[in-house]
Amino acid sequence: MSFSKVAIIGLGLIGGSIGLAVRQDLPDCTTSGYDANPKVRSRARELGLANVIHDDPAEAVKGADLVILCVPVGAMSDAASAIAPSLSPECVISDVGSSKRSITNGLTEALPGHTIIPAHPVAGTEHSGPDAGFATLFHQRWCIITPPKSAPEDKVHALVDFWEALGAMVETMDADHHDRVLAVTSHIPHLIAFTIVGTASDLEEVTRSEVIKYSAGGFRDFTRIAASDPTMWRDVFLNNKDAVLEMLDEFLTDLALMREAIRAGDGQMMHDNFSRTRAIRRSIVALGQDDPRPDFGRVHD
Repeated sequence: MSFSKVAIIGLGLIGGSIGLAVRQDLPDCTTSGYDANPKVRSRARELGLANVIHDDPAEAVKGADLVILCVPVGAMSDAASAIAPSLSPECVISDVGSSKRSITNGLTEALPGHTIIPAHPVAGTEHSGPDAGFATLFHQRWCIITPPKSAPEDKVHALVDFWEALGAMVETMDADHHDRVLAVTSHIPHLIAFTIVGTASDLEEVTRSEVIKYSAGGFRDFTRIAASDPTMWRDVFLNNKDAVLEMLDEFLTDLALMREAIRAGDGQMMHDNFSRTRAIRRSIVALGQDDPRPDFGRVHD
């Protein structure tokens, strides 16, 4: 099976990019869109993020065979309830959220009897809003699909095909496993970035202006991550709490070991650890998940 009409609920970076990608890569598929913010809806019309932008979420999903909820994790259940009366019985309901167990449970409760197949395109940027979207956002980026055991196989395959058509590499896994993996690869790094940028700003002996003026490359990269949507990340930490706390404990143990190595002057331990992490960076580049050029491929004027 394939999807002929896709409804996108939430027209920020991810939702807007889905709309643009469908227009580019699946021209025979029609799209409808909705966002709770009327200003976003107006801008989405100007940008052509969907074929039709509706002022009512229930209208947006009428006739859709795929609905993708692109709203903050904490708003998923309310968004699902708002569209429930107009959903086709055969429709697939998916999402783009970063904590799959809580989303699976919330959508299943809000939409009993419907086919729920959660997904997570790991393709964000630090920017948000309808103007941030672009059609190639998902190219060569992973999309993780976490189908419940009850999900029909043909519909799972259709969702895999959909994301691959938008340029993504697709992996399927259990929702709980996804949450543990993403806690390490995404959630904890964001938490560290938010925290270290806040710490640097708060230090009395280093003024805010000096932090900005003398930012080295590492701190600049932290500030890029820390510029991410605060509402989205608040909801991620609240909804993936168990996995985040588990991985945070692991990180704090490793950080304490590094603190002791510095205190003890154990240069060999530090060198060994830094060599191991350097190899991980090279593996990420080799897999095509980052740019091997100097300064992360940034273009300089």
